[in-house]
Amino acid sequence: MPIGSLHEIVVDCSNPIALARFWQALIGGEVIEEADDWVVLDGDEDGFYIGFQKVSERKSGKNRVHLDVDVDDLDRAIDEAEQLGARKIGGLVDTDDGPFQVMADPEGNEFCFITG
Repeated sequence: MPIGSLHEIVVDCSNPIALARFWQALIGGEVIEEADDWVVLDGDEDGFYIGFQKVSERKSGKNRVHLDVDVDDLDRAIDEAEQLGARKIGGLVDTDDGPFQVMADPEGNEFCFITG
């Protein structure tokens, strides 16, 4: 029997509302501004909650946890995300399960666009 259940994933950041709106453009959901230092992206119909918590320190080093975002058109997703402030990290990676692209959101948090 598990100890508990996952409630939400929380991302430390310097600008919670801006980062929540970036992620909203990528994966949908409703941005709920609860406080200056705490914003939630509520994707309840899709079964997710992501919290964005303001912290004073900047990101340093590689994320130990990242989100995979499933897309139909990898090139289009990369282009649109870059227009929102994301950037590619490295080149396209081809695997037996399909290609993926490592990206960074506007605050440098890594995520991957995957297909299939």
